[in-house]
Amino acid sequence: MRETLVLNASFEPLSTVSLRRAVVLVMQGKAVVEQAHPGLRIRAAQVDVPVPRVIRLCRYVRVPFRQRAPWSRRGVLVRDRHRCAYCGRRATTVDHVVPRSHGGRDTWLNTVAACAADNHRKADRTPEQAGMRLLAKPFEPTPADALLLALGLRDADLPEWLALPA
Repeated sequence: MRETLVLNASFEPLSTVSLRRAVVLVMQGKAVVEQAHPGLRIRAAQVDVPVPRVIRLCRYVRVPFRQRAPWSRRGVLVRDRHRCAYCGRRATTVDHVVPRSHGGRDTWLNTVAACAADNHRKADRTPEQAGMRLLAKPFEPTPADALLLALGLRDADLPEWLALPA
């Protein structure tokens, strides 16, 4: 089932909802469709609406401030677009830049996506010790960036006001 991004009235990403919930929010007048899937529509006897990809709430919803996106293995793979940080091929695992045996922790800045071959080749060493170079420096996404990345909207044809920096 498709997930739909929900924006606050201020265009701030809030969460994702099921396609069904998104359509209900639009039909109840609680949200408007900001971006739809091209060429897809939901039709019924008295209903004809575009299939929403991004909706925006009509009223502002106050949410508690979240300073950091929670770390997860899936989040690292999504952040790095499933590309190995060492060779650029398809990544299936997460590698610790500073190995856990050397005190490395599960953090955004210490983990990168890696292919199994490079993860095995690097083994229990730092990239410098293994003679390997990171293609991109790991970064910590903001909670809003993490939400957009998880939806796979980074490469999509998003409006300029919603697109993430490259």
